[in-house]
Amino acid sequence: MNAERLLALALAVVSGVLLGLAAWLQPDPSGIGTHTQLGLGGCSVLSETGWPCPMCGMTTTFALGLDGRIIAAFKNQPFGVFLLSGTICAFFISTAEFIRPRSRLARCWAWIDRNDTVVAICLLFGLVFGWLYKCWRVGVF
Repeated sequence: MNAERLLALALAVVSGVLLGLAAWLQPDPSGIGTHTQLGLGGCSVLSETGWPCPMCGMTTTFALGLDGRIIAAFKNQPFGVFLLSGTICAFFISTAEFIRPRSRLARCWAWIDRNDTVVAICLLFGLVFGWLYKCWRVGVF
């Protein structure tokens, strides 16, 4: 097995496990805290400062999205829906690449490399916008 197929397999397994766990979890009605079902503690940033961390609500958003409640997921954490979509794409592309290699991952990485500044700005903007939105949702503003 060549390195590209091995990478595809690793990416398919990691993204598949993330999606499987999120599908198994019950979304917390508060919009945060779903991750505590995995035995993890609550958000220490939120409990110490009253402000959510930039990732607050992501697990809940993944669980909502995989439960088919896309609008509720978007209302909970808009950037989380983008990350969920990326994780789903990563799973299907890497699975297809493992089964039938066509250099899909290499083409994806090449596109990201050519557009790295735009990709970084979009990710940063999405993270900040999602965090500010979550701050508004939990009543910080």
